[in-house]
Parts: sequence; structure tokens; C-alpha cells
Amino acid sequence: MYTVIRKHALKNAYVHGKADLKAVMPKVIGELPETKKDIKGLVAKINEVLSEVNKLSKERILAELESLAPELLEAKVEEKGLRELPGVNGKVLMRFAPFPSGALHIGSSRAMVLNDEYVKKYKGELILFIDDTIGSEAKQIMKDAYTLIPDGMKWLGCEYTKIHHKSDRLDAYYDYARKMIKKDLAYVCECAGELMSDYRSQGIECQHRKQSIKDNLEKFEKMFTKYKQGEAVLRIKTDMKYKNPAFRDRVIMRISEVTHPRVGNKYRVWPLMDFSWAVDDLWLGVTHIYRGKDLYIEDLMENYIWEKMGEDYHPVMLHWGLLSIEGVKMSKSKAQLEVKSGGYTGWDDPRTWSMQSLSRRGIKPEAVREFVLEMGVSENDIKVPIEKLYTINRRMIDATSLRYFFVKEPVRLVVSDCPLKKAEIPLHHTIKKSRSYVIEKGVNEYYISGDDVALLKKEKTIRLKDLMNIELVSAGKTIKARYAKDQEEVYNIRKIQFVTNANKEVNVLKEDGVIDKGLCEEYAKNVKTGEVVQFERYGFVRKESEKEYIYTHP
Repeated sequence: MYTVIRKHALKNAYVHGKADLKAVMPKVIGELPETKKDIKGLVAKINEVLSEVNKLSKERILAELESLAPELLEAKVEEKGLRELPGVNGKVLMRFAPFPSGALHIGSSRAMVLNDEYVKKYKGELILFIDDTIGSEAKQIMKDAYTLIPDGMKWLGCEYTKIHHKSDRLDAYYDYARKMIKKDLAYVCECAGELMSDYRSQGIECQHRKQSIKDNLEKFEKMFTKYKQGEAVLRIKTDMKYKNPAFRDRVIMRISEVTHPRVGNKYRVWPLMDFSWAVDDLWLGVTHIYRGKDLYIEDLMENYIWEKMGEDYHPVMLHWGLLSIEGVKMSKSKAQLEVKSGGYTGWDDPRTWSMQSLSRRGIKPEAVREFVLEMGVSENDIKVPIEKLYTINRRMIDATSLRYFFVKEPVRLVVSDCPLKKAEIPLHHTIKKSRSYVIEKGVNEYYISGDDVALLKKEKTIRLKDLMNIELVSAGKTIKARYAKDQEEVYNIRKIQFVTNANKEVNVLKEDGVIDKGLCEEYAKNVKTGEVVQFERYGFVRKESEKEYIYTHP
């Protein structure tokens, strides 16, 4: 907690000359919502840190902020810039090649955004190439993905000039495979998978490697008609003593009798990824290939094929490090199963972390792009918290999102001894809009969150936010309290949300699939469908219908 407080105190002091409690506290609570449980303790800790920070020189504040939280300096992405692409000689042509097992998710955004940013930077061209070769049992092609992928790219602002599908290119792969066989660079292998795995690990050539070109051509044709799935594969001839066993005589084509969702059973021999890319990158004339460093062996394979086939083709191959997003439980195969079974509502279910789900939650595409670009293009592995995306998005929507009260798991509250009073409660801290609440003389009824009941029991005196202070009388199934003489609003009086007893029930779908049920204040009826607002001290939400909201983030 100390580090979070200090970085926001440093930022506030750097911008305004002196750090202020009212400015720092909401930032801390936004990043650490659990600190709301002890506001008195939080205020004391923040004041302690403010006392330290406000004694520092501006130079010392800047130096510490650059070290502790450089992202809070809000340097523009354009100022950071992408590093220059090496080997630019004429038009830049790049490709983005997702496998269509479902919608593009947040993990895919890095490849999308970086390729898109580079072609825009160099006024080049981006090709969308759907990598729909036959998948596996765990990674199957989904028909919906052919629409979901372009839609996701469009939402994220990634522009492509053409779209190709590997399922349209089978004849080209067959032709190239035959050329490789004729150059004695490939052979048909009938070894069992486990046996060949042992051979490769030991660097032993299998008996089929020495087959004549004529035999290999004949056996290759039999793969289309005679052999069954698993009985034969086409392998490339590499050095069986190569230091990495994974590079030794890799499979480049195999038989699959699975029905393809786009071309049905028209084809039964399918290329492996690295072979198909050697054919397609050459065909397209891709100038720069940018992908994760975990795909380095694909670089080796493509270059090996081009060299052995005498192709005078040398695209620039670049890599980024592995990305890990803390706080995101994401599995595309699990999402596929859950969508198919109905466990998820669809690919826009928040648990898929797809572009469609982020849009549904009210995350702005500009925030996702900035989130990606903040990571840069280093080959170092990166681990970033999902809160970083939330911080960027919060900055983009905070100025326009109105505030409303929401009470989760509502408990009835009866307040006695009330004076006649009217309160104007602001809907935003800068937008001049408010809503009116009237306290009737005598007894008034409200609902408060079940979580706040324990707080009221502990504090005895508490404030219904922007309305009045109350003192606890008794706590049963209905909470009874009395009006307490208003004091100046200070931070040592805890504040809680409330709604009146006439307000409607709403459900909020969280990012983990949990649904929070509660009551929302009457004024929320003015929120338009699709609009993002803030349920105060709960989080930002996007309205889907009169009763349904989707949780955006804290």
C-alpha cells in the first residue's frame, strides 16, 4: 500500500507543486479498493506519506517518480515512439495471421497493434491472413471466428488492405511440396510418431529418409488417396545432428480427415504452420515479419526452406518477448469449449477477454492500443498487471462518466428524527449536473449495502454520502438509526452509498462471471443503453438494459 500511495503522492506533487489528500486518496482507492474498509487508517497513512513527499525538491520528486512509476508521467506514445524498423527499402508489407479458433483476445492485441502501427508509420500495407490450416482436438477452427476476427480488428482500429485464407491455398502448398521432393529436400515418412520422436532426439535417420525421389513422389500422391490419418507424413530433410532436436526433420504436411468448417472435406492433406508460411510469405513478398520470440524456430524453418530452394528472398524477422498479464485468467481453448457448451453467453462474455468482450464492458479501443504500446517492442519477457489497462481506460472515461449510487445485497435502513431537508448531490466532480434528494421530516427509509452494515456497527456514526450523518440505534433484519447533527464533511467520518426504497433491482455482470445483485438509484433511469457510468465506490459499469449492467473496472 505504501508504494501505491507514494507514487500517486509524487505524481500529484510533481504536477501541482504539493500533494493533496483529496487528490491522492481517490487514486489509491481506485487502485486498491480494499483500502475502503479502513478509511481512518488509510487517511493516516496517506497523510504520513504526504508529509514526506511535500518536503522533497521537484528534482527529487521527478527522479523518484521516474524510478518508481514512470507510467504516471503520462508521456505520449508518439513521444516514446516505436523503434525504427531495420531494412526498410521501399514499401513495408506486413501480415497478421491469427488461427480462427475463436475471437481475438487481449493477448492477440500486441501482434495486431504493433503490426498495424508499423505499417501506418511507414505508410505500408497490412495483410490479414487467416491461418486456417486444420487444427487439433484441443484447438479447433470455429466458423464464427471468420467474422469475429475482422470485427475485432476493426474495433481496435487495425486496418488491413486484403484478407487471405490458407484454406484457399492448398494447391500452392502441394505444388511447393512436390518441388521440394524433386530437389530431395523432403520425404514421406511412415514411422510411428513415438519412434520418430526417439530418432529425432537421438539424431538417428529413419529408414524412409533414404527413399528415392521417385518413391517419395509416389508416396506423396498416396497421401491424398491411400494412406489413412496418422499413417504417413511429409518431412523436410534437415541436419539430424542439429543442436535443437525440434529442428530435425520436422513434419511439413500431414493427413487430416477432420471436416474443415470452410472447405469441408475437399482436402485431406494439410501443411504445418512453418511450411505454409515459407510458401505464403514468399508469395506475398512480406518485407518484415514481427512475432513472439517463442516462434523463433519458425524463422529457422522459413529461412532454411528458402535457402535450400534457392529463393532470393530475405525478409526482416523481428521478435518481441513473451507477455504475461497479471489478473487475467485466459484460455482460448477453455473459452471455445465454454462458448460451445453455453457455459459462456458467447464470445462477448467477459471471461473470454476477447475484443468483443472488452467492447461490451466499456473498455475503449484507444486504451487497449495505448496499453500495448506502453509495453514497447523489447525482446525481454514482460509481466504487466491488468490494472495498467484499467488505469489508462479510467483516465479516458473519467471526465465524462456520471456518478450514481448502487447498493449491493441491500439491507433496509430506517432513520428517525430527521429534519425536513433538501440535498443536491453532484453527478460528477467537474460536470455541473446534480440530482435532488428530499429528507422528509420524521422517519425516512433507505437501503444500504450488506457490506456496509458491519461498518455501521463498528463506527456507530456514519454518513449517507452527500445526504446526512446517522447514528446506529439497533441492528436486526432492519437497521434502525437516528439522524445525527451534520458535521463538516471530513475524512474521519466514513461515507456509504444509499438508495431509496423505491429503486429498481439491477444485476452487474463482473469480469469473472459473477453477478452482483443490488439496487440502483432512481436517477440511473436516465442512463442510456451502452453508456458507461460510475457506480460510486463500486466501479465503472456499462448499461446493457434497464436491469443489466456490465462491470468495466474499478
